[in-house]
Amino acid sequence: MRNMTIEELYDKLSSKEFQDTEHGDLFYNFYLFQYDPAQEYAIRRQIDTFQANLARPTNYLDVLKLNLFDEFCKFLDGMPFGRLHPSQLKYFLEKDNAGGHDAVITSLTAKANSKQFCEYIRNRIMEHINEDSPNKKPYVFLYGIGSMFPFLRTNVFLSNYEEFNNTSKYKIIVFYPGFSVGNSFNLFGYINDQHTYRAIRLIND
Repeated sequence: MRNMTIEELYDKLSSKEFQDTEHGDLFYNFYLFQYDPAQEYAIRRQIDTFQANLARPTNYLDVLKLNLFDEFCKFLDGMPFGRLHPSQLKYFLEKDNAGGHDAVITSLTAKANSKQFCEYIRNRIMEHINEDSPNKKPYVFLYGIGSMFPFLRTNVFLSNYEEFNNTSKYKIIVFYPGFSVGNSFNLFGYINDQHTYRAIRLIND
């Protein structure tokens, strides 16, 4: 078995069968696309291309792109910290600049692993799904995984998100900058996650 190429991934996403959100695993709608971390910014450009091409008349698909790190920043920015700080993001930046780096890392890690963040992501997805549009909305592209390290590991996010997930409404394509050997996954090719991912690897026989 080998990982899909970017061309094979596009063919998969264009497949009418794969577009059917009720086709596939009944319990998991996460699909893991692994790639060389050196190609991170090329993959991000490719994600934009995928979104544009899938929206064309041949497919009529409206894809939601979520950069997990950007969404985490928006999540923090939209939450107050006490009465004096309307933005937790700005509060943590100020605290970090003032020398509270270790405390900030601890706080950010707790926020990234919280149910509130998963709920925020769920709401972002459902707002997109429920928007009035004639196009189908089967896919969510989730990327920016590497930027979330060390605050949040991918396997932890996928596990935490399960209680907020709706497997019959959408499929999440996780763009993962690393590789796996058996059940051992390596972010960037050298950080061992030491956990089994609750996701379906996109591979070709």
